[in-house]
Amino acid sequence: MKKIFLYLLTAALLVSCSDVLDEHPKSLSAEVFYNTVDEATAAVNAIYGPMRTDGGLSTNYPAQLEGLADYGNSRGSQTPVSLYQGLDNTNITRVGAIWDNFYQSIRNANIVIKNVPNGKEITAAQAAPIVGEAKYLRALIYFAMVRNWNGVPLRTEENMLEANLPRASVDDVYALILKDALEAESTLPDVASQPGKPTKWAAKTLLSEVYLTRGDWTNARDKAAEVIASGKYSLVAVSTSEDFQKIYGPEVVTTSEEVFYFKYSRQQGFGLVNYAHRATDKYKYYGPGGVYAQYTDSVSNSVIKNWSKNDLRKAHILYNVDIGLGPNSCLFRKYRDPIATSLGGAGNDFPWYRYADVLLFHAEAESRANGGPDAVALESLNKVHRRAYGYDANTVSPVDLVLADYDATTFIDKVVEERGYETMYEGKRWLDLKRLGIAKQRIKEVKGIDVAEKHMSWPIPNSEMLYNKALTPADQNTGY
Repeated sequence: MKKIFLYLLTAALLVSCSDVLDEHPKSLSAEVFYNTVDEATAAVNAIYGPMRTDGGLSTNYPAQLEGLADYGNSRGSQTPVSLYQGLDNTNITRVGAIWDNFYQSIRNANIVIKNVPNGKEITAAQAAPIVGEAKYLRALIYFAMVRNWNGVPLRTEENMLEANLPRASVDDVYALILKDALEAESTLPDVASQPGKPTKWAAKTLLSEVYLTRGDWTNARDKAAEVIASGKYSLVAVSTSEDFQKIYGPEVVTTSEEVFYFKYSRQQGFGLVNYAHRATDKYKYYGPGGVYAQYTDSVSNSVIKNWSKNDLRKAHILYNVDIGLGPNSCLFRKYRDPIATSLGGAGNDFPWYRYADVLLFHAEAESRANGGPDAVALESLNKVHRRAYGYDANTVSPVDLVLADYDATTFIDKVVEERGYETMYEGKRWLDLKRLGIAKQRIKEVKGIDVAEKHMSWPIPNSEMLYNKALTPADQNTGY
């Protein structure tokens, strides 16, 4: 099923990535191309192409972020990421490629938003979810950008032919994100048309995290609560560490906790690239060998050392292998594919939003909105916690956390800890630490490093600074 889906998507991308997606269409005008539902669907599928590449949202992007997390480090050419003193030229080039891919997808989204409603053979009802999907993806990308670069040029369907655009303020970027996400919420379908496509529940989940980031606790809580109350999702049951393969394994098509994933298949250019494990004589977690650009240490890293061995996630994600950094070094095997055909050919999907995210968003927002934890917030946290230890997520268990043990501060600390373990190697930890205002503190506590201010944001790449005449050197982020 995964291969069939990817072949269909590939065919659509080949059609939609032709000259018609140039900013100045040549052989075929946009007015002609967007006349039918099939043509509009091909166009919206083109948004995913740059997002799914090695420089997109689900490969190089999380690899850069994972080197910043408190629970691990980067090695090799990515070592400067974990030194926290600013990026070197190699990694500046990498984040520049991420920027370029993001704006390619934004451009493709803008073309859909602008042209699909004018299709002569598309009804308003047919156009609405297609435009909603484009707005969801545009919001998702700008949300990633504003958290890593701060204010960025806002390219929309109204100005997409203008090369010279100033940096928008952070507030203005968030205003567009919320506008797009709210419109997506109202137009996307209740059920995904196929795996990997967003729904209104994915839009609500995005909104919950955006509101959480903006400190709007009530709206963050309410959006997460709507997803929970829908009954559309549930945590996949596990009883052993290997059961987590039912969530992350390369053969998995979809699960009960998938809210929005990037889909991959075992073919070069359409497979997941993993930077955190390798094949050895003893371990065969990745067919072509692996890269292992990130690692951790089970003794010197307190996050890992203090992680209970009874938590099944620990055995599923980490494995001990000496890669020349000592006998306690560990690699990450969350996305394992022993028969991957190439470095870029693993079949694992990348989880952008899972039901576990929704529950943890809700637990935090509920507690913050109420000035402290209550039974509702605790239950959302306990569901994730129970499953981690192999218990039924919906039934009281011996590992349940007790409300009387927590106040407003310590409960949030517990949610943050749980989310760190639950979403390990999903590219979320550093952004959570930044959102909470504790990134520098955590890195100092765990790694003993003082984080330079310039390391808190990525530099705007030369591809923008040199050719966008609305920018000056003063627009560059601190230290670059």
